[in-house]
Amino acid sequence: MPTITLTQDNFDSVVTSHPIVLVDWWAGWCGPCQYFAPVYEASSQRHPQIVHGKVDTEAEVALTAAAQVTQYPTVMAFRDGMLVYSAAGALASDALEDLVQQILWLDMDQFRRELAQQTGTRQLAATGGAATAHRAGLAPTAPRYGWPGL
Repeated sequence: MPTITLTQDNFDSVVTSHPIVLVDWWAGWCGPCQYFAPVYEASSQRHPQIVHGKVDTEAEVALTAAAQVTQYPTVMAFRDGMLVYSAAGALASDALEDLVQQILWLDMDQFRRELAQQTGTRQLAATGGAATAHRAGLAPTAPRYGWPGL
């Protein structure tokens, strides 16, 4: 499957409607982005079951700011609509393939337990140990989280 262009209009629907989505945040003036582009495109051909999206950070300024992307290229991985990986830097072909394999084999039940535990610990620390009501919205987690090995 070829890469698809992600915009503010389709980003959320693509991420939430596909089991695995990789996102390449790039800029036209960025040399490492130009190096990474064919590596990313080859991955999209090798793994048609995974949606490979690209965000042009110059055209999608608001989306880039909302995602807190400040370095290019940045690769994010979403599984079941949840951010499971985020890191800046161009990856070599073998490193991207390793990332894809780790995402494919990720135990999402364990990931959710760890995320809930991290979120609960942060909430207790922020409130001085007092219990707080859970509200809907973005999880109060750092933009880069995942499992050991990534």
